[in-house]
Amino acid sequence: MEIIFGLNQVKRPFKNPVVTLGNFDGVHLGHQKIFERLREEASKINGDAIVITFEPHPLSVLSPRRFAPLLTPFRKKMMLIEKCGIKTVLCLEFSLAFSAMSPFEFIRNILVEKIKVKKIIVGYNYHFGRKQRGDVRILRNIGKLFNVDVQVVEPLRIGQTPVSSSRIRELIKEGQVEEASKLLGRNYPIIGKVVKGSNRGRSLGFPTANLEISDELYPKKGVYAVEVIWNQQVFKGLANVGLNPTFVPAHEEEEPLSLEVYILNFNRDIYGDEMQVDFIKRIRDEVRFDSPSRLIDQIKKDVQWAQANVFQKCDGSI
Repeated sequence: MEIIFGLNQVKRPFKNPVVTLGNFDGVHLGHQKIFERLREEASKINGDAIVITFEPHPLSVLSPRRFAPLLTPFRKKMMLIEKCGIKTVLCLEFSLAFSAMSPFEFIRNILVEKIKVKKIIVGYNYHFGRKQRGDVRILRNIGKLFNVDVQVVEPLRIGQTPVSSSRIRELIKEGQVEEASKLLGRNYPIIGKVVKGSNRGRSLGFPTANLEISDELYPKKGVYAVEVIWNQQVFKGLANVGLNPTFVPAHEEEEPLSLEVYILNFNRDIYGDEMQVDFIKRIRDEVRFDSPSRLIDQIKKDVQWAQANVFQKCDGSI
């Protein structure tokens, strides 16, 4: 996939460009529906399908206090967009000066004059331009002035739940990773580098891979059944998101979050390697145990429960 950082890096004219615009945090089923329409419409006119997104996230510039951790930091978002069959992403730098453009200026100056857009595909709730005053009605009206076809993709619902980044974010914060997966169209992933930890897991008989913590959204503290992707191989495992309260004094429980993964039937040195952890199901809360032996007993029970209730149902194997 070609990723173009800024209009000044566009080195060739696009062919009959069809574009969609948005932040696409999560790259959920609603976004995937937009990308599918984008590819279909571009194919009709033998054109280039282009996803236009923004970095940094606009809310981090306009209202940093309201800015929440992302479902998909930039690199992970690009990986997921590529999996949707998109060949070209144009990433525009978002700044206060950029945000000051009116809806008309944005369409004329960037989409029409710079990109030579033929069609625009957006979601039903798309807003743009100064103070987010532009909406799909304004977009259609301005599009008519420049003979640009504007198509709006209607909201997607799974059951009674509308698919949205904000709803997925709520579910993950609540630990409801199964429900979030239904809206994402896949299990929720965390991707990170394996770093040195305290080695407590190894001393307990359950060696864990500790992932470097980033600014993305982590599920609610607790123990989860997960799938681990390392070196293009898939493994089953348990992940603990939290503070290791059994080993941390109560007055220090505001220490930084940790993500530790116990990979079943795995014993390799993978320090420094990148690993993807896909959250399948929440097993329990993180608990302070009276002793390490009590914790060991509980981990054994967690493994047995996950094998019987999660992993066998996933693929019929342990």
